Formats: sequence, C-alpha cells, structure tokens
Amino acid sequence: MSRRFGRVRLLVALIGVLIAVGGGLQLAAPANAAGSVHAPINGSGSTWSANALQQWIRNVFANYQWKITYSESGSTQGRNDFANGTSDFGVSEIPYAIGNSNEGDTRPNRGFAYMPIVAGGTSFMYNLQIAGRRVTNLRLSGEVLAKIFTGVIGTWNDPAIAADNPALALPAIPIVPVVRSDGSGATAQFTIWMRQEQSALWDAYCAKVGRPVIGDHCGVTSNYPVQAGGGFVARAGSNGVAGYVAQPQSAGAITFVEYSYALNSGFPVVKMLNNSGYYSEPTAPNVAVALLRAHINEDAGSPDYLTQDLRDVYGDGDPRTYPLSSYSYIILPTDLSSNFTEDKGMTLADFGAYFLCEGQQQADVLGYSPLPINLVQAGQSQIKKIPGGNPQIKGINDCNNPTFTPDGSNRLANEAPLPPDCDRQGPSQCLTGTGGAKGTDTAPSANDPAAAAETNGAGPATTGAGPAGSAGTAGSSGQDPGAVDAGKAPTVLTATPQVLAATGAGPVPAIAALGGGGGLALAAVLPPLLTRRRRRPGGPSHIRAEAHGLGGGR
Repeated sequence: MSRRFGRVRLLVALIGVLIAVGGGLQLAAPANAAGSVHAPINGSGSTWSANALQQWIRNVFANYQWKITYSESGSTQGRNDFANGTSDFGVSEIPYAIGNSNEGDTRPNRGFAYMPIVAGGTSFMYNLQIAGRRVTNLRLSGEVLAKIFTGVIGTWNDPAIAADNPALALPAIPIVPVVRSDGSGATAQFTIWMRQEQSALWDAYCAKVGRPVIGDHCGVTSNYPVQAGGGFVARAGSNGVAGYVAQPQSAGAITFVEYSYALNSGFPVVKMLNNSGYYSEPTAPNVAVALLRAHINEDAGSPDYLTQDLRDVYGDGDPRTYPLSSYSYIILPTDLSSNFTEDKGMTLADFGAYFLCEGQQQADVLGYSPLPINLVQAGQSQIKKIPGGNPQIKGINDCNNPTFTPDGSNRLANEAPLPPDCDRQGPSQCLTGTGGAKGTDTAPSANDPAAAAETNGAGPATTGAGPAGSAGTAGSSGQDPGAVDAGKAPTVLTATPQVLAATGAGPVPAIAALGGGGGLALAAVLPPLLTRRRRRPGGPSHIRAEAHGLGGGR
C-alpha cells in the first residue's frame, strides 16, 4: 500500500514540475520535430484490418486525444483514395500494381511507402446444422474449398466433404458461397492462393465467367467474379458477408473473411488442411508459424519494399501452420502533396509507432496475430519517412510486442502447440468447436439415424436452406429480409468489432485542461509506467481479462 502511495506521490510531483516548466509541451514532439500539433487525419481501405485499426484509433483518442477517422471501404477503394489524395493514408492487403492481374491499379503520383500493420488468417466462416444441432468442427481441404467457391461442389453431403469429415453425416442442402461484391484484399488473397495452389479449378471457373488468362493462368482479382445463376451471394464489406452467413435463415452459407469477424459473430470457422496433413485453424500462433516462411521484399530502394510473397507459406510442412496466413499494409505518404501537412505527419507517425508495439498486444484478442520482429523493425524505419513526424521509436527491449522476446526470437512461433492427433487427416475427427464457437462441441453424427435421414433430405435443417439457397447472385435482393443488395451496408450487423478497455483514458482530458502541455506529457509518461506493470507476473492475463470485461483469466 505504501509503495503504491509513493508512486502516486511521484506521479503527482512530476505533473507539477511539468506544469511549472511550461504548458506548451507537446506529446511525442521533440524540439526538432517538423510538426507542432497533432492534426486530425483520415484514412480508408481494408475491412480485413478494420477491427484492429478501429480499436487502436479508440485507444489513442482516449489516451492522447489524437483524432483519426477510418472508413472501412475495402482495400481497392483505400488504394484509390490514397492515390487520388482524398485520404491521408490507405490500408490494403495487396500493393499497387500487383502482378498476375488484369486490374492492377497503377502506382500513385504522390510519394508513398508500405508499412505492415497486423498479421492474420483469412478464414472460412459457415452456418451449418445436422438434425437441428449446430456444426462447429467442419474440416475442408484446399481443393474442396476451391471447388465450393468455383461452383464445382454444390451440396454439403458431397462425398469429397464427407471424406474430410468422417464423424459427420452432413445434410443434403445447397452450399451457398458468399463472396464480396466490392474490391477487397480478402478476395485478392484468396484468388492469389487459388491461382498458385488450385490453378486448374480457378482457370476453369474464370473461363465460365469470362475472365481472361494472365500469363499461364487466370488473373488475380480484388473483385470476385460471380457466375449468373450459380447460387452465389455477393455482399459488400466483411461485415456484409459475415452478417449474411450469421443470419438464422442462412443455413448452408459459407464465406471467406478475416478470422476476427467469425470470433465477434460467435460463428465457427473451417479447419483447413495444411501441407503436413493436419487440419488447422487461423489462431495467432498458427499464423505466426506460417509467416516464418513468407518472403519479404527486403530491398529498401524498391517501391514494393516490405511486400510479401506467400508461395512458401501455402506449402509449408509444419503441422501447426494455417495456409491462408498473411499481413496487411498501411500506405504512408512520404511527401507533402495532396494536402498532407507536417502536423498531419506528426499524428500519423506517432500512431504508427504506437500500434507497432503497444497496439500489437491486443492483436490476439481481436482475432489477429501480432507482427514478428523483422516486420516491426522494418516498419519503424518506414515511419521515419513520414514528413513532419519525429516519433518516439522504441527499441526491441522496450517494444512490448507479444510476438518476440527481448533477444529477438519469435515467441509465438516457438511456443505454438502441435495439433492434436484427431486433427490429422484420417478416420478420426476432433469434436471441439472453432472460431467464435470454441465453447460448443459437435456431437458425432455419422452413425446417427436422425442425421442419416437428414442426409437423404428429410432432416429439420433442410427447412432453413430455402432463403439462403435461393438468395440469388450478386446484386439481387434475395428472399432474406436481413440482407441487402450488393454494394450497400447490411441491415443486420452481427460481426461488430470488439471494444476493449483503453488504458489511462480517464484523467488525461482533465489534466490537459489544467496544464496544457503538462497533461499531454503525462499521457506520454503513463503508458510506459503501465507497460512496466504489465511485465510483472500476472500482467498479461490481467490485461486480457480486462479486455474481455472479466475479473479473471480468459
């Protein structure tokens, strides 16, 4: 008690000294900084990264009063907005002028650089029941997933799906693939994977929908092609596709979306077969292991510096890997064109320095994987290119990123557990739930008479297949009242971002009013004090419990 009281006295004394010295001191703005105030900034782009980005924006506003707005308009729109000068920064899963694509946008005229934001897995969220019981442990190979999203497999009781799921008697209802109607990084990542790993299926599907061959195979795209009358549904945004799948009347629906959205909506995700013969979920450790095989452009003089080549990630033989792992980029300005100012640069640089270290602590809870050490260090070098910025770059020992240890090793990858034997391809199957349905196991049904009747078309789950199965192609209104036309925001938002407690939110505004710069200086001092407290035994579990609004562990 006395030790805590002593700390409070020390902090109060420090506030008094700062206020007495001068009220004009600005947070994270040394005397040689080009920017003088933290001006408001705006950005747009990726919905894949949006849950993490919006949480960090809330954190820095609560702690430091930095005003940052972000529009979740999709990666394609984010790149366009930055290039047109209508946003201060963009966010995308793919770079400008991406190869093997007939729709690769050109590089902008304004100066720019890429900086990694957060890593994660593109998951397959689904809505499926057997004899009225929810399925939460579905397993699928990459080939089956490609066949589903190219219209080759159309019902859930297909023999290829049954082979992946020996414990389940799957229903004879239509599969409803739900894809993005807007340009998205998730679509680009999925089609990059299909071009590389399932090229024959992708080429055949592209021929049906009239997409041209680029090089030897069908091109990569951010805009998923939908075959008229093919039973696909298209919705705008990650919330749009996740919200559609989560509706009660959408039995049989499946979509590809960032893992975070499945967690938030309480729905399961597919365990995807990896190259070692295990079915894997896109957890933070599995993504961290997978990205050890990513090839990063290390040429600092290249316009594509820090962009990723994931070919070896797809084929990694480690049993813990999730094949569709990747990371997202923020597109930073490196000049003062397009109404970008030095004061805006001060805000953007400090924000980048924050989320590369402190912000990554929340990545796992939000459904992502924190960045590894090489990307954090490279990202810190990119921040320095922002005009007007003079951020406080933390060294690795003080970064407090949960991925790596002070000696630079990848903690998440080193500690990632091996999968259980029931996740191995073969006659057994784990029954535990995945994604947002982790607490809901699935009862085995392969020898269940009720499930067998449903497989023949007589089970209760078939009654839910009508609206979802007949919802139509992109742009149609379908028969489900909760969905909307492609290109519009969904009316049912079941996959909203989690809201975590922002540390130190309370006293900052009041102190700032009393002491001007003194209050802001306190905001610079307070987070390191909290960081040191977190490093004590029990710190991380306390933070995680607080993030979930609980009093104990997760």
